[in-house]
Amino acid sequence: MAGVAPAPVRLVLGEEELLVERAVQAVADEVRAGEPGAELRRHRATDLTPAALADALSPSLFAEARLVVVTSAHEAGKDLATAVAEQAADVAEGVTLVVTHAGGARNKALVEALRSVGADVVTCPQVRWPNERVAWVRAEVKRLGATLSAGTAEVLVDAVGSDLRELAASVGQLVADTGGRIDDAAVRRYHRGRAEVYGWDISDLAVAGDRAGALEALRWAESLGVPAVVIADALASGLRTLARVGAAGRGDPNRLAGALGMPPGKVRRAQQQVRGWSPEGLAVAFATVATLNAEVKGAAADAGYALERALSGICAARERR
Repeated sequence: MAGVAPAPVRLVLGEEELLVERAVQAVADEVRAGEPGAELRRHRATDLTPAALADALSPSLFAEARLVVVTSAHEAGKDLATAVAEQAADVAEGVTLVVTHAGGARNKALVEALRSVGADVVTCPQVRWPNERVAWVRAEVKRLGATLSAGTAEVLVDAVGSDLRELAASVGQLVADTGGRIDDAAVRRYHRGRAEVYGWDISDLAVAGDRAGALEALRWAESLGVPAVVIADALASGLRTLARVGAAGRGDPNRLAGALGMPPGKVRRAQQQVRGWSPEGLAVAFATVATLNAEVKGAAADAGYALERALSGICAARERR
């Protein structure tokens, strides 16, 4: 039985490229679910003329289904923007028009024109802040039918960073590798080859005062060729996080996350860690990593020994009262 015909005009608004691509693909899937042979024509606004647009949207002799995608409409010239608005008001039977626009003031009149003709609108805002990326990872895991241990989304964001494509790829691979049950250990295994993750592991152990664990992790990282500079930078970053979170006070991690630019889980972890530190101890630790920074960049004859000495110094500083 035939389904409901897709809305003839779709507007995809936003700057988050991965989400925009997914929204366009969702329309293509919807169209082809009813018309498997539907033709897809994709045009960038800057490469399209009004005449070419009219040709792409012209009705076929037998009304075959067709999907026409006009991307980056915010970059369209005045003539093309006018043509898109006019064509959208009277789309031929069997044709679906999808227009992507980054949002903002540029060519805003075109957005309003598409809304006025009843375009279905999908919004793809940027996933800008760490807590938003954590929430997105949780949603992505759920979308793939998998589960995530408490706090693991924060671990993954810390390990991968802010790029949504990399986060999506990591989630997809973890879902496949774990059978859909992702925990901290799985994230660490998957990112074992990433130097930043090793530096972060060592830093976490050092600020927690676990000298033996930090030295063991250091030796493992060195055996894999992780640069000393990366480890030194991670130690400095870990201490800066403690200082920033400590200065922010004992507020709700979810509220502090936005102001500090960190995932709530990272704020919560730092709040627990900083309780074991005195201001004097932090000052000594900062002096230690400042010396280490110079040593791993050439001031020391043996960067490995400098790292071991710094780890011992940080753990000792934590015990100062």
